[in-house]
Amino acid sequence: MRTHDAAAPPLRWRAELSKQNWKAFSAAWLGYAMDGFDFGLITLVLTEIAKDFHLSTVTAATLVSAAFVSRWFGGLAIGALGDRFGRRPAMVLSIALYAVGSVLCGFSWDYWSLFAFRMVVGLGMAGEYSASATYIIESWPRRMRNTASGMLLSGYPLGGVLAAKTYAWVVPHTSWRVLFWIGILPVIVAVYLRRRLPEATEWQQARDAGERPVSATALLFTGRARLWTVPVCLVAGVALLVVLRSQSLAVTLLLVAVITACFVALAVQFAQRLWPVVVGLMVTVFCAFLYSWPLQSLLPTYLKTDLHYDPGQVSDALLYAGFGYAVGSVASGYLGDRFGTRRAYVSMLVVSLAFVYPVFALGEGHTTALWVLLFLLVGTSQGASGVLPSYISSHYPIGMRAAALGFSYNVGALGGAAAPVLGAKIAEPLGLGTSLALLGLVLTVAVVLLVGFDVPARVQSAAERRRPAATGRTATAGPPASEKV
Repeated sequence: MRTHDAAAPPLRWRAELSKQNWKAFSAAWLGYAMDGFDFGLITLVLTEIAKDFHLSTVTAATLVSAAFVSRWFGGLAIGALGDRFGRRPAMVLSIALYAVGSVLCGFSWDYWSLFAFRMVVGLGMAGEYSASATYIIESWPRRMRNTASGMLLSGYPLGGVLAAKTYAWVVPHTSWRVLFWIGILPVIVAVYLRRRLPEATEWQQARDAGERPVSATALLFTGRARLWTVPVCLVAGVALLVVLRSQSLAVTLLLVAVITACFVALAVQFAQRLWPVVVGLMVTVFCAFLYSWPLQSLLPTYLKTDLHYDPGQVSDALLYAGFGYAVGSVASGYLGDRFGTRRAYVSMLVVSLAFVYPVFALGEGHTTALWVLLFLLVGTSQGASGVLPSYISSHYPIGMRAAALGFSYNVGALGGAAAPVLGAKIAEPLGLGTSLALLGLVLTVAVVLLVGFDVPARVQSAAERRRPAATGRTATAGPPASEKV
């Protein structure tokens, strides 16, 4: 189960990538960019929505979190569909879901209707990540998979840049609702392109060779399993909703313990022997979202409330941040293939620590310096996550890769649900800038330790040593130990 880093020779793009590789990448990248566009809209219009629906900053922040409430189920369900029927149909379904959810957000009439429609967006976004990431990783040459992962993830922030510029053009002259309705247009193009794609090469080869995928839905929702799985899912969903409604600290801690127990139980049921690594990756991704999502979700609010920037200035700031994210994602992917995934990830995060304090130490009147610092901070911190799909997927065998990646990543993504609410709460006594800086520093260090020491793989290895020696290799025994991470 343990993996290792090894240096690779420089990549030769023209010699190693076919026209079909680029066609597959283009369709997946466009869908992921539209994912970034649709998902980022809520962060841009949070102050306008709060004003229209008479919400506090903390309550409004839960609308960002709403999509994360449903993501864990979307990642598992659509990922399982991708394992069973192919990566391509899962990609089409996911993009259709978040497009419909985004349009419905424009028709919301109060807080709870918008919350529900944001949950639909979350279902699609979860499936988009697992389906697109596994599709590209399994379609490109093996030693270029970090590069493929990083280039794919660059689409998300560029979609966010497009959303920011659209916000500056549209909202001051119309309404925040129009912004959500516009999101349907480029998605139609992405769906059309994806319907014409061939299936992922590695998945198709495994199917042709007679390998049977692990059916996560069968393990969880058929036979006797569904008698306890369905209640567990319902308990987890309800507990997540209640947590977001600002309960007392004691109640929140109790509910968090219940939610954690539910997700561990689901991991044990569908991942079986691999459940320790699934849980380890959940924790890693959770911390990654807690360092990155306070900035992603609350940066527009910080710029408008603390620095008093107008929509045009906010748009410019997000433009620099988004380009930094995109450049960082591509760079981390190349570095991951050249020097090893974990080395690239950890090195970029360590560098990012140098920029956290300067970003929030600047006050009004330092716009150019702030844009440059945001480019560097977001490029090294959030850009480092360009290798995250490759890092996660390398821990799973192909037969359960999409479902396991979707579940572990999107359960961990609940850190994104906690991030804006936690950031807003810490901001009440300390200020929003201090809150964002504190979360960025502490949680980045946590991710450096988790990834640097490859804690998920170590946890799995420890669990394997405790089991009696088994003969043979099962479908859920994990990837070969020589696969580079």
